[in-house]
Amino acid sequence: MAEALVETTSDLASMVKGNPSQYVKLNVGGSLHYTTIGTLTKHDNMLRAMFSGRMEVLTDADGWILIDRNGKHFGSILNFLRDGQIPLPDTKRELLELQAEAKYYCIEELSCATENSLGKMGGEGPDLVPICRVPLITSEKEQQALITANQTKPVVKLLINRHNNKYSYTGASDDNLLKNIELFDKLSLRFSNRVLFIKDVIGSNEICCWSFYGHGKKIAEVCCTAIVYATDRKNTKVEFPEARIYEETLNNLLYENRTGPDQDLMQATSARGAVASYTSDDEDERNRLVGEGGLGPGGGGGGGAGGGVPRSHSSGLARLRSNKNS
Repeated sequence: MAEALVETTSDLASMVKGNPSQYVKLNVGGSLHYTTIGTLTKHDNMLRAMFSGRMEVLTDADGWILIDRNGKHFGSILNFLRDGQIPLPDTKRELLELQAEAKYYCIEELSCATENSLGKMGGEGPDLVPICRVPLITSEKEQQALITANQTKPVVKLLINRHNNKYSYTGASDDNLLKNIELFDKLSLRFSNRVLFIKDVIGSNEICCWSFYGHGKKIAEVCCTAIVYATDRKNTKVEFPEARIYEETLNNLLYENRTGPDQDLMQATSARGAVASYTSDDEDERNRLVGEGGLGPGGGGGGGAGGGVPRSHSSGLARLRSNKNS
């Protein structure tokens, strides 16, 4: 087995010492590249040593030469070997990454170039990456493209356009407009990783309106404007339904997964007002009436068929309460 491994390595070394125009296949940390032996041996660096037979190289079953490095900047390394210069990255982080690769491959010229570029940046801190991005849409087409591209991510849109008004605003309208904008900013910061927030400032139909989308479809809308009638004219009123906006935003989070919320649960909770239910005060009153005989069999309520609470059920509730209180 050891003899076979040595033979394979020897054959590969003789292959890479071939014609400079011969192409080789490189797998650098999963990033695949084709280049010539002439490019790799053009400058005096570690790659020349690897592909001139002075260093052992590893190959896989398909003949790809394996280099155990991050392949993110290897394309830039090859371009520098070909041309002698490349456009350097603009950010400090990428410059440091490229410099590390240049030092590993012993490419002194590229390492010095990155060092000079880093020196021009001075003592600036690390690159800042925004934690929240809010797209500003300018057309219905842009809006649809954003929503379609994020079907697995809930979307909240705020349409805000003060100039859509035909009438005068009421006294508190401007203040409420600002409150809606401030709430949108707060929510976008809080849920930036879970919800896509977009802002529309050219909508032609509304002044202030929230829209909520899940799986590419609109699931709710909260419009914050209304027309109010004064003595001699109409006025536009902008409201700030903060609780409703919070509620719809939290409901929107149910659409984070691919399956969405349980529709049976949504239907049951939305129709809960139509189901007869008793509060604790109602139950106390019924228990009292049952105890007095007002709702038992033959009483005014008709315990058997009149729709009242059965005595066994009422007594069971009473026992539960007594146990809880004790």
